[in-house]
Amino acid sequence: MLEQFQENVSWVTNWLGERPLDSDLEVELARQFPRDGPEFQAIAQLCREGVEAGWLASRGEPPLKWGRVIKATAATGHFSVDVVEMEEVAGPQHAHPRGEIDMIIPIDAEATFDGRGAGWLVYPPGSAHQPTVAGGRAIILYLLPAGEIVFG
Repeated sequence: MLEQFQENVSWVTNWLGERPLDSDLEVELARQFPRDGPEFQAIAQLCREGVEAGWLASRGEPPLKWGRVIKATAATGHFSVDVVEMEEVAGPQHAHPRGEIDMIIPIDAEATFDGRGAGWLVYPPGSAHQPTVAGGRAIILYLLPAGEIVFG
């Protein structure tokens, strides 16, 4: 399943190329990989299955589980791939030196991540936030350029 997961995620990371992480990218991602489209849904299904089976988001305990699935390498366009499962919780404050791309996969229909439902959220380089899921349970797949994240 990990090989299939990496292959499916590479649809997105290969497409990203050298695009800047900004609000335009968020719009472009929604056009290229719409939340009800086949690529988004295939990745979302693998995330749900992987979390359920325990090979994704394998660290921590509910309501916050996480795990880095793929390190930043050429195979993923130098993005690391992490998956978190959150339910009605605020995670640790962190910064994104090079930005962060989030794929939001609500498990419960009303669940939001940082106020957003299913789809894409892009944080630009130098941004920071305290990731928060409200309204139920959600899975978030996040891509970090060069795997860079700073907690605290």
